[in-house]
Amino acid sequence: MIIPYDENNIFAKILRGEIPSHKLYEDAGTYAFMDVMPQGQGHCLAITKAPFRNILDVDQSSLSAVISTTQKLARAVKSAFSADGVTIIQFNEPAAGQTVFHLHFHIIPRFDGVALKPHTGQMEDQNVLAANAEKIRQALASSS
Repeated sequence: MIIPYDENNIFAKILRGEIPSHKLYEDAGTYAFMDVMPQGQGHCLAITKAPFRNILDVDQSSLSAVISTTQKLARAVKSAFSADGVTIIQFNEPAAGQTVFHLHFHIIPRFDGVALKPHTGQMEDQNVLAANAEKIRQALASSS
């Protein structure tokens, strides 16, 4: 059974400007922003602008675009936070842990010996998100 895309999911609302976000990057097909409930310092998201539920229904062009943006963000967060590595996570359907049904990739800077924080639903301080977003934007600008 194919479940239809929900135009009222939180990422669709962010794309329409109905919910604010800390924008990091945008191009014709993708949008990247800070995760408001980060599992680590610098946790951000890359999404398609087109309405796809997940990797199971996305077209090749949009998937290619969001993977390219994910790679840009991975390089930028690693540099911005002097991280030892980067975790990329992508979930498909509830059984796999997907909770927002708009195709997205989590990009999380990682540090040796530091575990990911649990996803508790606790929102990060907006000033912290803004400062982290600025670090990432600067790293993106210096890599172009």
